[in-house]
Amino acid sequence: MNQVLFILVGAVAGIFGGMFGIGGATIMIPALVYLFSFTQHQAQGTTLAVMVPPIAILAAWRYWQAGNVKLGLTGLICIGWLFGGLIGANLAHHVSDPVLKKLFGVFLLFISIKMMFGK
Repeated sequence: MNQVLFILVGAVAGIFGGMFGIGGATIMIPALVYLFSFTQHQAQGTTLAVMVPPIAILAAWRYWQAGNVKLGLTGLICIGWLFGGLIGANLAHHVSDPVLKKLFGVFLLFISIKMMFGK
């Protein structure tokens, strides 16, 4: 049964990722923590590992077909993501699991408030 739930979590993350352009982390991390009792560190590490293969290639291709991908900037953002991800992963391992979970929650709360009430 857990295998089916893992596939469903991936499908939901993919649907929301393709629909809203959000990282699967906003779906997968809470699901892995609360449905499967992963630690925050395990959930974040697993989610990052899922993103390594080109999972979003078809969604990105569809956006590109519609003229909604700025290819020139994509490479620059990828360079920043590569080094930023390494720095962030190093920082995360110096924070306890409960603190990391709270920081992730504050981040999601801030983003949701900004999206609902910001310009």
